[in-house]
Amino acid sequence: MSETVKISRRALHDELAQLIRAMIIGGELSPGQRINEQALCARFLVSRTPLREALKVLSAERLVRLLPNRGAVVACITHAEADDLMLILGVLMTLAAELACARMSEREVADIRANYQSMVEDFQRGEKSSYLELDRTIHVAIFKAAGNAALADIHHLLETRLGSVLSVADTPPPRWREAVEDHRRMVEALEARDAAAFARIAREHTRHQAEVVRQALQALDRKPPARPRAISAPSVSAE
Repeated sequence: MSETVKISRRALHDELAQLIRAMIIGGELSPGQRINEQALCARFLVSRTPLREALKVLSAERLVRLLPNRGAVVACITHAEADDLMLILGVLMTLAAELACARMSEREVADIRANYQSMVEDFQRGEKSSYLELDRTIHVAIFKAAGNAALADIHHLLETRLGSVLSVADTPPPRWREAVEDHRRMVEALEARDAAAFARIAREHTRHQAEVVRQALQALDRKPPARPRAISAPSVSAE
């Protein structure tokens, strides 16, 4: 039997939102898939009231669409929205590069290098899920090192919206190797505190990522509507 995780009542809907958000970004819930409220209530050992409050939070983040009298589905961004988000992401990366190279500590650089090495190992083993998580960890670390909370918050919102699409992207080996090489060059630029080089590489990486997003959206366009899947894994209960 899976282990039960306890959540305090005062933060229940926020904790539920975080868990469901992770399911969406991790690909357990796919774009266009109807959200099975009954299954989630059983999984997390909660009533529908906090679950629906959590879905409202995710709706405000545009990760979920609430359908009048028909529940909720995982939102899927449009091609135009994806292009806009990637354009903004490229600009944010450039700013983060300038700030991080000026402010980040040697420990922060070393941690990013260590995560990159782990990411390479995941690439070599074909561990896509862990690779994507480390990819996100590296980008979050760079924005944190920039020392600008508002910039980090905006980046989090953009990455979250794009995450559900990237999680289902069928990344062919050449694209995957390209991304690993981009990260190698970015890490080296950080180590050299070369903000101009990092910004240039980050823009290239963003263009590569935009192409992966476009291909993922095209694949989703060709797919039939997602059917509800059995939801399993650790349960959650409120005190």
